[in-house]
Amino acid sequence: MTVCPAGHDSATTDYCDICGSPMPDPLPTASPPSAASPAPVVCPSCGTSRTGRFCENCGHDHFTVAPATRVKVYKPDALTALDISMRTGRPIAPAEPVWSALVRADRSYYDTMTIDGAQTVPFPVDCPQRQIALTGSQIRIGRQSISRGVTPEIDLSQDPGISHLHAVLLPQPDGDWHLVDPGSTNGTLLNDHPDPITVNVSVPLRDGDHIHLGAWTTIVIIRKG
Repeated sequence: MTVCPAGHDSATTDYCDICGSPMPDPLPTASPPSAASPAPVVCPSCGTSRTGRFCENCGHDHFTVAPATRVKVYKPDALTALDISMRTGRPIAPAEPVWSALVRADRSYYDTMTIDGAQTVPFPVDCPQRQIALTGSQIRIGRQSISRGVTPEIDLSQDPGISHLHAVLLPQPDGDWHLVDPGSTNGTLLNDHPDPITVNVSVPLRDGDHIHLGAWTTIVIIRKG
């Protein structure tokens, strides 16, 4: 029912059906406010839309990494090994070994072994240098022996001054390597020290160390990084 200006309840909305007075215009009905569309959420690093914690385009972490502190933006064509492993489920390939040993016939060292101006064994004519990666639980240095079942990782069978098990390179928990002479016949020299290293004492190695052993062999320790 609508109330006219005179106070009558009228069933009509144009004129009062009791007194005939014009009915007041009905008040406009307020429509409920429409829900505003949420603003699109974009990545602060690359500007693309995002829905989760990490941007699908550049990998930006929106929870913990502020845009101002981000230094490097990873592009889809520059994925890290961890990214590829997580996306494909394949394990990460082992990194290239950090330590290696360069084995060579050293004429300078050979000349220091002179006895009364003459060499007891001739210097090798054909003995190319080789580089061996230091991996595994140990690297044995010596001469191969089929009868004894000795096959060292660094085989110096050409050098007659080398014992069957002349020296051993051992990895350490911190990633470094140590040198041990288990009791070779002719001893093992390190760098320019005139005396052989002590038998069965682990000696730390550094990048550029020269291990001299046998009649002419020098092993240069190389550490990358």
